[in-house]
Amino acid sequence: MNVKRITMEDDLRKAFHIRKAVFVEEQGVPIEDEFDEFDNLNGQCEHILVYFEEKPVGTGRVRWVNEFGKLERICILEPYRKFGLGKVIITALEEIAQERGATHVKLHGQTQAEGFYKKLGYQSSSSIFIEDGIPHLLMTKELLNR
Repeated sequence: MNVKRITMEDDLRKAFHIRKAVFVEEQGVPIEDEFDEFDNLNGQCEHILVYFEEKPVGTGRVRWVNEFGKLERICILEPYRKFGLGKVIITALEEIAQERGATHVKLHGQTQAEGFYKKLGYQSSSSIFIEDGIPHLLMTKELLNR
């Protein structure tokens, strides 16, 4: 498995395909809510692809919001969720945030993934809220110097 920062439109389309499969088709998120003004290569955020056996199977992005890196659109195609790729995505996005000077990261985690994020050092920082019809929590983490 490897992680690739997205710098070309073709790779961004691959990430969009993964997000559509997971969020829109599998989880029922309206397509108009899934894609937004940050889905481009203009530097407002950085997108990544994660490959398993040379196939793009996961993606995520980090956006800069005040002093935080905000991890967003993290997903893995269903057949590949048992290989530890979620941790690979989170670690890569945290490293990018740190490179850009962020000392903290945050994310809106689905409540069913709360345990996963807690294992990676995140703390729940809100009550449950609904986003696109799915229960979420605000989760935060302080980035330590690596």
